[in-house]
Amino acid sequence: MEPGTIKVADKDGVYVIKMIGDVRLTLCVSFDAYISQLFGKDDVKAIFFNLNQAQAIDSTTLGLMAKISLIAKERNGIQPTLVSNSPSINRLLDCMGFSQIFNIVTDDDSMLCADSSLTESILDEEVVRQKVLEAHRTLMDLNQDNNSTFRDLVTALENQ
Repeated sequence: MEPGTIKVADKDGVYVIKMIGDVRLTLCVSFDAYISQLFGKDDVKAIFFNLNQAQAIDSTTLGLMAKISLIAKERNGIQPTLVSNSPSINRLLDCMGFSQIFNIVTDDDSMLCADSSLTESILDEEVVRQKVLEAHRTLMDLNQDNNSTFRDLVTALENQ
């Protein structure tokens, strides 16, 4: 298995975190420091995880990914997106309940395949707002607790 690597990039408030190989605990100190740096900024509009080249992700890394999602939702009103074309990674994400806190894209031709670049439409604030609204409406439909939790946010987004 290829040793793990986490690469990060950002442009105009859109952050991409790319995981490659066998992503393990050894990367988590740096990854956690990045999380603090990420949320120290006030321009976070969208967060994407590209897992297309990940071979394995340990539970510590998964916990830090969940931390990013929860903070992003709380501070910025956004739900990050995970892109993965790996059936084993997708099963892991499903078992961990990540569909509750992430938008998960499993299409091989997704917008964040390895080596592709972000398109201008992703950076458009209205497109991002609509994606956030859609994601939170979906969460609200999952159960009554989510409905109560996200009702005010969805109403605020609808009124923008």
